[in-house]
Amino acid sequence: MSFFTKRYHPPGTRPGTLRISDKPYPTPPHITLIDYSDTELQETQDTTPEACRAALDRPTTTWIHMQGDADPDALMELGAIFGLHELALEDIVNSGQRPKTELYDEQLFIILSHPLMEDGYAETEQVSLFLGDHVIFSFHGGAHDPFEPVRKRLRKHTGRLRTKGPDYLLYALVDLVIDQSFHVLERFGAELEELEEQLLAAPTRETLRRLHELKRDALLLRRMLWPQREVLNNLMRNEEYPIQEEIRLYFRDCYDHTIQIMDLLETYRDMTTGLLDLYLSSVSNRLNETMRVLTVIATIFIPLTFIAGVYGMNFGNKTDSPWAMPELNWYYGYPLIWGVMLAVGAGLLYLFKRKDWF
Repeated sequence: MSFFTKRYHPPGTRPGTLRISDKPYPTPPHITLIDYSDTELQETQDTTPEACRAALDRPTTTWIHMQGDADPDALMELGAIFGLHELALEDIVNSGQRPKTELYDEQLFIILSHPLMEDGYAETEQVSLFLGDHVIFSFHGGAHDPFEPVRKRLRKHTGRLRTKGPDYLLYALVDLVIDQSFHVLERFGAELEELEEQLLAAPTRETLRRLHELKRDALLLRRMLWPQREVLNNLMRNEEYPIQEEIRLYFRDCYDHTIQIMDLLETYRDMTTGLLDLYLSSVSNRLNETMRVLTVIATIFIPLTFIAGVYGMNFGNKTDSPWAMPELNWYYGYPLIWGVMLAVGAGLLYLFKRKDWF
């Protein structure tokens, strides 16, 4: 699995170039349009850029969402109709951009990272937002639409979403992306706790492999989510952005959530490093225990080997030498040697047990 993915233009490509290949994208895009006010709501699925043109003349708030891989032709058509800057459209096509805010004329462009867990791996998908006069655009390249909860709120007319302008809708979308990070981090933390239990019980090479993967995922999430603090700070404080003062207060809450997310990420990264150290310590301790047992066994057999070696020289008294071994001809010599060896071994075992060496 790649650490990160990004589509690049070949070097020397003109800025603002969208189409670099005729190959179809894996997730075909579709456009949803929601036009709403305090009293009415109209939702259109699988619409076209040309059909969205009528939103220019409506006094109501319009939300245009493109789900799936960004189609350069549809993007260029939307850009021509609504005056979207070509550099921003290029950033939408080239997913994997760093989270940021840009102001093009009177249109605010925002890029966020949307984290998710797929098959046990952490990934991030790019979310791009445009805030205009009364029209807001959202672009998400993944297969699953993250903004359905906001649509449900609009349909049910709950809260103040239908009574506020497009800047409040922008807040709702940003807040949803930020808060969905907590679900990913909850799963991340739960897996770390499970791995910690495995490390204390019976660590394996699979445990080590998974720890390395989680450490890499933590670095990826930190790399993509850290810049979102700056994004939220700009939305709170930059007075050039087309956001009302009362709406800026809501972005403070998003900023606080971002700080909490980064604190959790730092904690999980430290936990991952600590668990890796714990794994190495566990392996080292198991090796030390094995070496201790082998050392005890070897220490017990050293005097036994010495005794067997001495009497294995077999210097008998057939030559009537005063230096011969009289024990070799004793009637009980053989069982006596066994008794001595067993006594020595038992004594050493008792000594090692007293010293708590095993």
